[in-house]
Amino acid sequence: MSALAAAGALALALVFAQSQFDGVTIRTTELADGVYMLEGAGGNMAVSVGPDGVILIDDQFAPLSERIQAAIGELSDLQVRFVLNTHWHGDHTGGNEAFGATGAVIVAHDNVRERMSVDQFNDLLGRETKAADPAALPVVTFTDQVTFHLNGRPVEVVHVPAAHTDGDSIVRFVGSNVVHAGDVFFSGRFPLIDVDSGGSIDGMIEALEMIVAMSGPETKIIAGHGPLGSAADVLSSIDMLKTVRARVQARIDAGDTEDEAVAAAPLKDLEAEWAWRFISGDRMVRSVYRSLTG
Repeated sequence: MSALAAAGALALALVFAQSQFDGVTIRTTELADGVYMLEGAGGNMAVSVGPDGVILIDDQFAPLSERIQAAIGELSDLQVRFVLNTHWHGDHTGGNEAFGATGAVIVAHDNVRERMSVDQFNDLLGRETKAADPAALPVVTFTDQVTFHLNGRPVEVVHVPAAHTDGDSIVRFVGSNVVHAGDVFFSGRFPLIDVDSGGSIDGMIEALEMIVAMSGPETKIIAGHGPLGSAADVLSSIDMLKTVRARVQARIDAGDTEDEAVAAAPLKDLEAEWAWRFISGDRMVRSVYRSLTG
């Protein structure tokens, strides 16, 4: 391909990337005093606003950055001081470069920076993700936990290992009764377990159990994807995942290959409630099979 043709192809790809977000609006829901849930396209976001500034949890896709900034501008006149990435996937980190350019400090678990720094490939989805631009990488990383002391309401961040990925964090807005679960919680849906990024079915269940332990019946739980949830919704997801794990393990114990386990359709009766356009019953079986067989 000539340089001219390559440039044209890149321009066309950029136009398409922009156009697929043309109809997206950023919806804001107040969950507690100074704490909001933001929805657009990609992973659900959260913000804490107050006199010390703004902390943003996740930042969706790059083409939405201006709209996200505008939505935050309706909540506060102050700049975003910190962006916390709950994990490395592009629908949660795509705005890093844009927010970093405005002075925000990007924070994430050690493994988030490590995975964003190199090419990644998800075999289940057949999707390659190129290494991020250095300007999009987290500049502050942590190993186990970190706390932001802002606006009189600490924001506690705890790493959960080997769940959706190997770099997941759960965020608790202390005193506000709000938790941002990131992609360890898909509200009312089969989750994506990114085994190629160190995720596992056992880690997903353990992470959800941790969320229940830190929540009460009135706690508002922001899922990585899906509607706002509660501790009861998280318990339903735990029950579903334990059922899925047991059924897939039974196929493994029977000697099924991955394709044979999928063909047996062990999750057929669960699909009406839990399957969605991104994670079908078949895809769920494959991810759990791979997790359980290492």
